[in-house]
Amino acid sequence: MTNFETVEVNTDLLIVGGGMSACGAAVEAAYWAKKHNLKVTLVDKAAVDRSGAVAMGLSAINQYVDLVSGKNTVKDYVDYVRNDLMGITREDLVANIARHVDSTVHLFEKWGLPIWKDEEGNYVHEGRWQLMINGESYKVVVAEAAKNALGMENIYERIFIVEPLMDGDVCSGALGFSVRENKFYVFKAKATLVALGGAVHVFKPRSSGEGLGRAWYPPWNSGSSAYLTLRAGAEMTCQEVRFIPVRFKDAYGPVGAWFLLFKSRATSSLGGEYMAERKDELENWLPYGKVKPIPANLRNWLGMMDVMDGKGPIYMRTEEAIQKIADEYKDDPKAYKKKMKHLEEEAWEDFLDMTISQALLWASTNVFPEQEASEIAAAEPYFIGSHSGASGAWVSGPKDLAPAEYFWGYPNMSTIKGMFCAGDASGASSHKFSSGSHAEGRIAAKGALEYIVKENPQLKYDNAAIDEMKARILKPLEIYEAHAKETSDPNINPNYIRPKMFMFRLQKIMDEYAGGVSSQFKTNKPLLEKGLQLLNFLKEDAEKLAAEDLHELMRCWENIHRMWQAEAHVRTILFREETRWPGYYYRADTPKIDNDKWLKFANIKWDPKTGEWSTFTKDIIHIF
Repeated sequence: MTNFETVEVNTDLLIVGGGMSACGAAVEAAYWAKKHNLKVTLVDKAAVDRSGAVAMGLSAINQYVDLVSGKNTVKDYVDYVRNDLMGITREDLVANIARHVDSTVHLFEKWGLPIWKDEEGNYVHEGRWQLMINGESYKVVVAEAAKNALGMENIYERIFIVEPLMDGDVCSGALGFSVRENKFYVFKAKATLVALGGAVHVFKPRSSGEGLGRAWYPPWNSGSSAYLTLRAGAEMTCQEVRFIPVRFKDAYGPVGAWFLLFKSRATSSLGGEYMAERKDELENWLPYGKVKPIPANLRNWLGMMDVMDGKGPIYMRTEEAIQKIADEYKDDPKAYKKKMKHLEEEAWEDFLDMTISQALLWASTNVFPEQEASEIAAAEPYFIGSHSGASGAWVSGPKDLAPAEYFWGYPNMSTIKGMFCAGDASGASSHKFSSGSHAEGRIAAKGALEYIVKENPQLKYDNAAIDEMKARILKPLEIYEAHAKETSDPNINPNYIRPKMFMFRLQKIMDEYAGGVSSQFKTNKPLLEKGLQLLNFLKEDAEKLAAEDLHELMRCWENIHRMWQAEAHVRTILFREETRWPGYYYRADTPKIDNDKWLKFANIKWDPKTGEWSTFTKDIIHIF
């Protein structure tokens, strides 16, 4: 530890993260900071060009409200989000994003993102809210705008943020270390914007062995947003709402284009269409079983019922969908051949834009999508506030939309003064996807700068406390150095545990006790209570994590971050005594939806002073 240089960075606004919401925050913050002579700094674990959930690319922008055309309204989008989350939604937050998201999409196009156009020059929609794009360089385009706005001298890459820096109950920055050189960073800031993504590999993934690390959501998203906000003492919401996407099996290829653009069906191995055959099951989940579109978790649930009844695998009928479209040209052999070629290219491009591994899997297993169906399956659970999940911090809404109970001064500020949240860090405002996350980053950044200008917080820093946290953060390196040579195999040692083995323990606990893949996403109170007991043992073992190098030090802290996300989840799913999202998890001891008692937010908080957790409800207040 003695050879670690301490680097102090003083700034006004600190943006932690490098994904879509962080890039949105950077662009907006740079504009307003210039007007007030303020400094903005961004720090990212990766490199901003390929950081975050759309790092590999994307084939569609999933939130475009299209307000100018008059076809949709902000209320329409709020209704869609509320219904898909079975009624659990902060309407003020969703509306605020929805009314600003179109301008963000227009910025993307201005910066060079190719958005599909028809012959009349109109955007090509994949569905009501989705636009088709050539998005293999989506993140690079968005990152370039952020870098140009801030300047690279204000961007710190390859630095892993570990802990929030606090002045009493006020956030005063963040602490972290370089994953490339022996440097410990102290970022001191008047406001901090958390945009560190969601969490993957909290649960055991379907991928194992040579496929370990493959996931639908980026495997480097390790729950850092939840950890920073929890450790600061911020109130959290929807920590029980994990998301389980149904995707092409094993490589997690997207299914949206097949359902929305190709109009494909999904069937059991017997050929039955579960959405039709199990339609009566939707009566058990009213009123949400009757809304259109059917909520994602209920669509999942009907397919899962087929699997549990032994009708698997589930197939996406790619061959049927392609043939149906091509048949429109069957009277003209030349046009038919051309159309089939075009459809085949589109089928492959959907993966090449965003999930190259699925194209590789198709190629390696000799799959011809125009000739045969492909297997789809429910993935393992993820924690994500930007897609169809809703986990994140409880944040203030905008003054003009939020009820008094939802507003405490500045948009997107958490219950901790000076700590703002966007993207996966912000809860109860799902279906913002990439474009909405970018828009929310802009909203949060503007709110943070307003806070700095109006309140001009004068913060105090305890250097002794910072040194103590530095020692704690770097401790795994010392443990490894002290004990690694005591055994013939450095992976097996009675004095420490290495991060990979620690992650396996966490995943086993969550898989078996909190409703993972191996238990068909089912759990109950006794299982959850046992899981909490085992998580407490794991927390004790976290003190003995060991790291051979900087990369492994990052892995140690990633898994501690995951562990905190796991505990918040288990405690909240235990608190909510009903099953509201059966395709995401199923509580076998409380198997029904209970709108009389549980049409509420389930919130949770960890107290930094006492180390105690508290769970409680907050009312859902409609603004539409």
